[in-house]
Amino acid sequence: MTRLGSPLARAVILGVPALWLALFVLLPFLVLGRISLSESAVARPPYRPHLPSSLDPAAWADALARLSLDRYRTLAEDPLYRDAALSSLGLAALATALVLPLGYGIALAMARAPERWRPALVAIVILPFWTGFLVRVYAWIAILKQDGWLNQALLALGIVERPLAVLNTDAAVLIGLVYAYLPFAILPIYATLERQDPTLVEAAADLGASPTRRFWTVTLPLSWPGIAAGGLLCFIPMVGEYVIPDLLGGADTLMLGRTLWIEFSSNRDWPLAAAVALVLLALLVVPIVLLREIEARRLEAGR
Repeated sequence: MTRLGSPLARAVILGVPALWLALFVLLPFLVLGRISLSESAVARPPYRPHLPSSLDPAAWADALARLSLDRYRTLAEDPLYRDAALSSLGLAALATALVLPLGYGIALAMARAPERWRPALVAIVILPFWTGFLVRVYAWIAILKQDGWLNQALLALGIVERPLAVLNTDAAVLIGLVYAYLPFAILPIYATLERQDPTLVEAAADLGASPTRRFWTVTLPLSWPGIAAGGLLCFIPMVGEYVIPDLLGGADTLMLGRTLWIEFSSNRDWPLAAAVALVLLALLVVPIVLLREIEARRLEAGR
């Protein structure tokens, strides 16, 4: 029987995830890169590849001589794609900034609840996942439209005199993003808070720290890994979100996910759509690298 510490076992343990990443992450992005360097054409598929599929040196030399970065130049020069990228990053950052304090408050209440209640509270948080994502987003249309539940409640309470135009605005997209991704912030923060040693807070109390000071000096710093994980789990998919801006946003709502879908399906410009997808990936790699750097420095400073 092969032991876990043997070279073969280590090779299998490391090789299987590496193979999975190569097949289902690296290879698709290489395909996208090849498509992004192709030329649009009225064909099926709707592009004409510049890069050859064979290993013939002459074919590769000819292809590299004709290689063009026109798609990426279009993304850099066309204000539509620049505005879509800025709008995606801005809405995702704002929604994440709203989700994290909301998620932290709920996670803290769950972690401080009696232990017998915690499984039920976790089940309540994940309960929305039992319903289809599309159905839940459609429900917000009924809530936010002019004769929807929100305006009816505001009119009945006398808060407004006329219905608010919330649907088909960036505000509706923001509401949808916060609602859809709130559980992704709650769960990692709760996992971090639930594992914290309560004796640390008790020690701070014995030293005379007030509840507020105990939170800012003990609880919050120790929950930083959960906050970082929750922020990334929310921010990354928000930037590429398509369903929420398409259903709740208006015609002027620009996000990269929606732009990507339009280029693939409506305009049938697969090379440009592939370039948008790769630029989206590049935008998402930056915060991940920065967060890893900050976390590495924090761990080094704590030694």
